[in-house]
Amino acid sequence: MTPRPDSRPLSDASPRPARAGDRDEGAASAAPSRPVAPGGAAEAAQPAGAAKDTAEKTPGTSPSESAGRIPAASSEPVAVRQTEPLKDHAANWPDARPPAPRGSGDAPPVHTVRAAEPLDPGERQRLLHGSHHDPHAVLGAHRTQGGVVFRTLRPYARAVTVLVEGMRAELHDDGDGLFSGLLPLAAEPALPPYRLLVRYGEEPGVDEIETEDPYRFLPALGELDLHLIGEGRHEELWRALGARPMVHAGVAGTRFTVWAPNALGVRVAGDFDYWDGTAFPMRSLGGSGVWELFLPGVGPGALYKFDITRPDGSHTLRADPMARRTEVPPATASIVEESEYVWRDDAWMARRAERAPHREPLSIYEVHLPSWRPGLTYRELAEQLPAYVKDLGFTHVELMPIAEHPFGGSWGYQVTGFYAPTARMGTPDDFRHLVDRLHQEGIGVLMDWVPAHFPKDEWALARFDGTALYEHSDPARAEHPDWGTLEFNFGRTEVRNFLVANAVYWCEEFHIDGLRVDAVASMLYLDYSREPGQWTPNVHGGRENLEAVSFLQEMNATVYRRCPGVITAAEESTAWDGVTRATHHVGPGGFGGLGFGFKWNMGWMHDSLEYMVKEPIHRRYHHNEMTFSMVYAYSENYILPISHDEVVHGKRSLVSKMPGDWWQQRANHRAYLGFMWSHPGKQLLFMGQEFAQGAEWSEAHGPDWWLLDPAYPAAGDHQGVRDLVRDLNRVYAGTPALWERDTDPAGFSWIEGGAADDNVFAFLRYAADGTPLVAVSNFSPVVRHDYRLGVPEEVPAWREVLNTDAARYGGGGVGNPEPLKTDSVPAHGRPASIAPTLPPLATIWLVPA
Repeated sequence: MTPRPDSRPLSDASPRPARAGDRDEGAASAAPSRPVAPGGAAEAAQPAGAAKDTAEKTPGTSPSESAGRIPAASSEPVAVRQTEPLKDHAANWPDARPPAPRGSGDAPPVHTVRAAEPLDPGERQRLLHGSHHDPHAVLGAHRTQGGVVFRTLRPYARAVTVLVEGMRAELHDDGDGLFSGLLPLAAEPALPPYRLLVRYGEEPGVDEIETEDPYRFLPALGELDLHLIGEGRHEELWRALGARPMVHAGVAGTRFTVWAPNALGVRVAGDFDYWDGTAFPMRSLGGSGVWELFLPGVGPGALYKFDITRPDGSHTLRADPMARRTEVPPATASIVEESEYVWRDDAWMARRAERAPHREPLSIYEVHLPSWRPGLTYRELAEQLPAYVKDLGFTHVELMPIAEHPFGGSWGYQVTGFYAPTARMGTPDDFRHLVDRLHQEGIGVLMDWVPAHFPKDEWALARFDGTALYEHSDPARAEHPDWGTLEFNFGRTEVRNFLVANAVYWCEEFHIDGLRVDAVASMLYLDYSREPGQWTPNVHGGRENLEAVSFLQEMNATVYRRCPGVITAAEESTAWDGVTRATHHVGPGGFGGLGFGFKWNMGWMHDSLEYMVKEPIHRRYHHNEMTFSMVYAYSENYILPISHDEVVHGKRSLVSKMPGDWWQQRANHRAYLGFMWSHPGKQLLFMGQEFAQGAEWSEAHGPDWWLLDPAYPAAGDHQGVRDLVRDLNRVYAGTPALWERDTDPAGFSWIEGGAADDNVFAFLRYAADGTPLVAVSNFSPVVRHDYRLGVPEEVPAWREVLNTDAARYGGGGVGNPEPLKTDSVPAHGRPASIAPTLPPLATIWLVPA
């Protein structure tokens, strides 16, 4: 924005810091019955020099802090660090209160103010209506012929006085909350700083607030930030947009910025102005579509929204898309947030950057935090969840979506606050504490991330500035046909930037170790859940969503470049080629890889469960459903998921899917887990399935922990399954053959894949140094004695290291307690073999003795 030559904004040179003498030492007067202006309370609450003493620069200068510097007469914005706990819903800085009214004895003399030239009626109307694109050109202080014009918009105020150069000059009341006046100040290159004394009381000295004028400040957002936003390449977007507490030109406050390119005007409304944004219109920063306003005195804890004037002139009150903290649903306001958290996971983060996840153990426990143990806060979860997961030996937890969402029944998959952890369990720093504690226990943290769609709530992203902004302008492409939500417009640079930066944000600001990207298939195909005639082919005549492909490639490339050791995983249910291939490697379909680190193996999940739900006598007819996964096992880097989706909506819990009586159900459950842990690929198990919960999961009450209560007669049955999961993870972590060559075909070899009549599957896994492991699953309910299996002849003997039929797990105790000698008896194409006993409905693992 270039100021008019005859209407220059007041310079920020030499702003006067608040002094204790600026107000009486005694108690503040009663809170006014009309809106309190930001600035006065904060200035009064901080002693002289407080802004300097409490401010510190954030390590690693971001574009918003390094570019577009304020001219030499001004100080650059720096982050404010509070020394006291923040209160929810605090209107201004912590413990702030309005200053006491000034007495007539200590007031400077009142000077006569000449009337300023009236505003153009159209400009006045735009200002009052909230449709002015450059309020700083009208409000504030501007040099003109004969002196300096001061103009302010203070609804409900009875009088406004300018305090400048030791003078008090009461402005003329122009009506509608506008006050103005012309002061015959000397013509100097830099105008002197000033403050406003706003009176809401009927008499002088009653309900007066001394405050900074937001319209005397130059923009607090740099040109480089605006350039990167326009290019869609601002990888730290959260540092440029949203509400950011800072010290700007020596004054503490919050910079508000929002992208709303089609708005006629935007204002800031919050608890600091009684939700009436009339006094605080924002300025448009050129053609960037970004609106900005620095509000002195507004700090962490303040509630706010953006009052947006749509192109048709109507108004909408919207939560901040970049809000880093929100109210607890169903309340919907955004909250000014500044983290005070001190991380203690340096050792974990250093190791993470050196890891190669594909060649390391990865055993994931999927958790829905609000219902894992209902009612617990993030900090209470931090005292229980890490210990539980570590005891069971899982290497990682995967959190179902943690970003803010209005409806708990969506489990977090309909997000409205993409940059804010849900407030249901605490503050963002509380969530950081939970991640930190998991890291300190050696447990990685993955989270579900939902960039495919968003809900239509009228206070959130849908038609944000009155137009299709985040969603596609074509309603046929904007509407998600399955979920009643809107799909992101992946072809718009600013929208892609919003999402790519969001992925980086969680990994950098919350130390998240991986993102599982939800509903990738719905993003990749233009005809996803659409009938012929309901979709339009791409420029090549195909069904692929080329914009979504490009977005996913950009997201993965950016995350892997910026966050070493972080993984991404796709929930992708089709045969799309190259989900985990590098983005620069073009496949046979002409596309580069999507660049994910892993892909959920939905085919394995579906086929193997279809096999397991059959009665053993019928399994022979479905044998290939268990072996087919090895046809494509190395086409991608796979995770084997038994997730929340498989134990809800009438699908039954894992143990309840199994045929037979209670003993057989548990035996099938245990055998299946043994098969899963030994199959190539990493594994994921949803909470409650580790102890064979019989009921489906419900977000209302979570896992049935009472099943493990010793007072419950069948508690031992459930404890036995949990003991097995603990041992599966323990042996898995200590056996490189089970994970070191997960993505290498040379790490696997069938021994017996065709024994359909026996319901037996046997295979070898190999470590990088060639050390083998034999995994055998017998999915029939009969014991098979001396079952001949061909094995490598160089191993003289084998010992059983895991048996899902062990008595301590609730099994029958059938197994191979003694080492098995390798015989020179050919079998399965090998010159040597062993003849173990195969327990019924069980999996056994054998390693060299």
